[in-house]
Amino acid sequence: MSEAAAGRIIGLYRRHARAWSEARGGVLGGEAPWLDKFLKPLPALAEILDLGCGSGRPIAEHLIGLGHLLTGVDASPQLLAMARDMAPEQRWVAADMRRLVLRRCFDGVLAWDSFFHLTHADQRAMFTVFAAHVEPGGTLMFTAGPAHGIAMGVMFGEALFHASLAPEEYRQHLDAHGFDVLDHKAEDPDCGGRTVWLAQRRQV
Repeated sequence: MSEAAAGRIIGLYRRHARAWSEARGGVLGGEAPWLDKFLKPLPALAEILDLGCGSGRPIAEHLIGLGHLLTGVDASPQLLAMARDMAPEQRWVAADMRRLVLRRCFDGVLAWDSFFHLTHADQRAMFTVFAAHVEPGGTLMFTAGPAHGIAMGVMFGEALFHASLAPEEYRQHLDAHGFDVLDHKAEDPDCGGRTVWLAQRRQV
């Protein structure tokens, strides 16, 4: 049942794009300090890849406002249309992050409130995608869960799938793909209870 719910995530965000965007709101909360940490090692005008960018608000909008160049990726055309309306000068790509091949690297890659909708197997495979898109010295930040397992939520009356690997396994995958952990906090009370991973790709 839960694995089947994972396969319905994209359709859920397509059907409820407008309602989700309105519920998400356009104001940063506890994400702001983490975004500051994510940006700290990067150039003043960084090129950032936002995986699961949604409507672009509030995170992409915040990064663009700081002068960074944004490439947003989402599998919901409805959400991407909102992002394009918000910042038409940026690049918005309709794609499934699991099969993303942009053939270029970025100073930073974000997967905020998106990566944790993938199954365990898909999360493991994503570290190859991350490594293929982060410059040496660049940063990677994603949200996950605090322990190995599956958690089911509800969004607009439909089942909402979340999964997480164990912290030790995330560390293993990051290390194996050339990343050092810069910061990690489980269920950060100042960030809506999110579990956040921040890593930096090692210099070649």
